[in-house]
Amino acid sequence: MQEIGREFDRAGINARVREGLPFTHRWHNRFHLEMPFGLINDPNGLVYYNGEYHIFYQWNPLGCEHKNKCWAHTHTRDFVTYSVPELAMHPGDVHDKDGCYSGCGTVENGQLRVLYTCNAKDEQGVRTPAQRFGVLRSDGTIQKQEIVIPNSPAGITGHFRDPYLFRRHGRRYMVLGAQAEQLSDGTPGERGTVLIYREADDGSWQNMGELATRLGDFGYMWECPGIMHFGDYDVLAFCPQGLPAREYDRQNLYESGYIAGKMSLDSMDMLAHGKFQEFDHGFDFYAPQVFQHEGRHIMLGWMGMPDRDADYPTAEQGWMYCLTLPRVLTLRQGHIYAQPARELRALRLQETAFSIDADDTCSLEADLYEGSEVIMDITLGEAQHLTLELAYGLERLKFIYDRTAQTMTIDRTDLQLGGKGVRKFRLYADEHLSLQLFVDRTAVEAFFQHGDEVASLYVFPQKNIVPELRLYSDAPMENVTGEAWELADFRYV
Repeated sequence: MQEIGREFDRAGINARVREGLPFTHRWHNRFHLEMPFGLINDPNGLVYYNGEYHIFYQWNPLGCEHKNKCWAHTHTRDFVTYSVPELAMHPGDVHDKDGCYSGCGTVENGQLRVLYTCNAKDEQGVRTPAQRFGVLRSDGTIQKQEIVIPNSPAGITGHFRDPYLFRRHGRRYMVLGAQAEQLSDGTPGERGTVLIYREADDGSWQNMGELATRLGDFGYMWECPGIMHFGDYDVLAFCPQGLPAREYDRQNLYESGYIAGKMSLDSMDMLAHGKFQEFDHGFDFYAPQVFQHEGRHIMLGWMGMPDRDADYPTAEQGWMYCLTLPRVLTLRQGHIYAQPARELRALRLQETAFSIDADDTCSLEADLYEGSEVIMDITLGEAQHLTLELAYGLERLKFIYDRTAQTMTIDRTDLQLGGKGVRKFRLYADEHLSLQLFVDRTAVEAFFQHGDEVASLYVFPQKNIVPELRLYSDAPMENVTGEAWELADFRYV
C-alpha cells in the first residue's frame, strides 16, 4: 500500500493538543468541543461503546483550510468530562490521499468500527469516492480495513459521500449523500439525492438505487444523510445545497434539515412525508449527525458553515469552529423538537433568579456570567413586540419577537467582527414565550418554546466583556421569570 501524508506526526500533534488545554484565549469556548489549533467540522462516527459516548469529527490539524481532512476522537460518559482529543485517522494511502471524509460509527463483535468516505483525485481533478470500514484500536488510532464500495455508481457524480448505517427488519443498510447527473425530468443537470445500499449475506453491499421523495429537484447536492425511526415514523435527515433563500427559512448558504414520513425499502420511496424542515435557524449550523442510545436520539452538529470562512475571525488565532452541545430529538406531529441533553445540568454552578419589576413591566436587565445558561418564561400580556439583547458593551446580539406576525428575528448587525446579518423564522407563541440560552464565549445556542425551534450562532466581541441580558417590550408584559446559571468548563482528562 502506497503511504503518503508523512507530515501527520500523530505524537507531536497530540502533544500540542494536550499543551493547548485548558484554553486561555478569550474567544475559546468553555463548554463546546473545539480544538486548540486547526479547523474542525462535521461530527462523525457517533456511537455508544463500552460505557462511553464516542465522538469523532473532521479536523485539519495542519491549518485553517478545508483540506488535510483527518478524524479527531474524544469520548465521554456524561457530556461534561472528556478524554483529551487525539488524532485518530489521517490520509494515508492512494484511496484517501485527499481526505478522510465523513462517516458513521457502529459496534460489531465487541469492536468500535467506523465507515467513512475516502477522497482521492487524479491529476485532472477527477474524484474517486470510496466507502471504507475501519476499526478503533487500543492505541486510539483507526485501522483502515476493507473498501466496500469502490466508486460512485452510474448516473452519480464523484460527489458521493457520508455513509450512515441503519437497520431494518434484521438487515443492515447504508444511506449515502449523492449528486445525480440528471434532473428529475431526465435532462442533464446536477440534482441532490440519497442512495440506499443493502448488505448481502456474503458481506457485499448492493445498490438499491435512489430513495424517492416528493421534493423533486431540491438543490444540486445532498450531504450528511441519516435515517431515524420514531415509533411508526421514519425521518430522513440530510443537508441540501443550492436552495434559494425564502423569507422565513432556507436563509443559510447551505441547509440542514429533514422530512418525516414512512420509508418503504420495497418501493424505495419515502411515503406520505411532510415538507422539508430545518433543524436549526441560526447562522452557524451544518452537517449534524444523530445516534441512538437507551431510547434517545442524540444529535451533534458542526457550528459553522461551508464556504463562509471569512465570517470566523478565530482563523487569525490558529483555530476555527466547534461542535454544538448534544441535543435530544423527539418527533411530534411530524415536527422534530430538540432539547439540550439532561447531562448538561451538571455544568451548573451558582444561580441567579430574576423576575420583572412590578413598577416596570416593559423591561428587565440581568447580569450574566462568563459562561451562562439562561431559562426565561414570559407571559406576554399586552406586549406585541419584544427584544432580548445580549449586550457586549456597545455591541448587541438581538432576538426580536413579533407576536402579531408570529416571527422570531435574530439580528447581529450591531456586532463589529465576524458574520453579520439577520435570520427570521416562524415561531408560534400565543400567550407565553419560552427561551433557553447557552451563552459561551463565542458560541450561542438558543432553544425556543421548549425546543420547537433552535438557533446556533457565533459572536466575536471586540472587548473581553461578560454580556448583560436585556429584555424590553412595546407594552406591559404580564410576567417574566427566569434563572441564570454560571456554567463550568468542560473537563479534559
